[in-house]
Amino acid sequence: MKISSSKWTFCLGFLVGACSIYFLLHQMWFEKSYLMLTESQKEAKAVVESSTTWSKEGAAMFNLFHPQHTDGDSRVADMLYQKVRVLCWVMTGPYNLQSRAHHVRATWSRHCNGVVFMSSVEDPDFPTVGLGTKEGRDQLYWKTIRAFHYVYEHHADDADWFLKADDDTYVVVDNLRWILSNHTPEEAIYFGKRFKPYTKQGYMSGGAGYVLSKEALKRFVEGFRTKVCTHTTPVEDLALGQCLEKMGVQAGDSRDTLHRETFHPFVPEHHLTSKFSKSFWYWSYCYYPIVEGPQCCSDLAVSFHYVEAELMYTLEYYTYHLRAYGYTPRYRPPLGQGLRLGPLNGTVMTPALKRIQEVTKRRSHTTSAFSVCDNETKEETNLEKRGSMI
Repeated sequence: MKISSSKWTFCLGFLVGACSIYFLLHQMWFEKSYLMLTESQKEAKAVVESSTTWSKEGAAMFNLFHPQHTDGDSRVADMLYQKVRVLCWVMTGPYNLQSRAHHVRATWSRHCNGVVFMSSVEDPDFPTVGLGTKEGRDQLYWKTIRAFHYVYEHHADDADWFLKADDDTYVVVDNLRWILSNHTPEEAIYFGKRFKPYTKQGYMSGGAGYVLSKEALKRFVEGFRTKVCTHTTPVEDLALGQCLEKMGVQAGDSRDTLHRETFHPFVPEHHLTSKFSKSFWYWSYCYYPIVEGPQCCSDLAVSFHYVEAELMYTLEYYTYHLRAYGYTPRYRPPLGQGLRLGPLNGTVMTPALKRIQEVTKRRSHTTSAFSVCDNETKEETNLEKRGSMI
């Protein structure tokens, strides 16, 4: 019995020791990889910022030019950038600015015409808009209500479409523009990952992001002004869908021409390689039939959710850099009606950009005036010196 007991003791000790060593080595590897990731993210951020021209107006950032690779043919994307203006607002919080929102700002949001980060408190350095709410899941709909009101009051004329996304959502904004190019901002319509319970026409998943036309945004704000809509539940996406349904806003079909989904509520690998359990809530929520495997997702996918920081940069690389040599895209659906490739302007002049331009001109004029005065003073001093020498 003593021998058996000592064997068990030895085995238990060995197991505990092995587990301790594993966790220690795992922690050391994680810390090392985190430092490497941080450095690579800094390098990626530097490259991104060098290719993006942001102009700030208050807490909003507007991109003066469509980010592109100088050696690529982006004429169609450039045209859509000018014709289909998308303002993105990102729901975040003060504790997520560096761990999440920072990486959204450095990757996909630079493809928006303008971007605003919405938080519970203002941060002028990041910058974020302070919505005056608390943090927590029970505050999501309050944040959404106030964010859309803010966008409508301050930036309604700066875009045609208004995208809401979380700070762990990755969005291919150029693919979104293709979907929107088939519609006009005057339509009362919105798009996203469509769920079906609790409303007649369904509603859009909050995590996958959703985009409202200018008319839909107007009606959402009007719904609260007329008290047709109220804060009924903290479940943000459902509550917003119920309000828009009351206001006559249509829940649009965001699938591509082959009926493949474009908005996705999970990371790519879950849709591409996982088998969802038949008891999983997802089966009873999806408005359209679920397809698992490679056919789950459109070649022109728009969004994925639960995307961590490192995956943001990976998806940005896959979307805008990785190509198979010798191939042209297999799926090239036509542009929306009325859109034709023609001469492009260098900058899309929105009211916000015009205001920024005016401020810049005033500053340059003031600088020039100071320069002239300074030169005149120097010239007078030189003349006095010359006179004294004579």
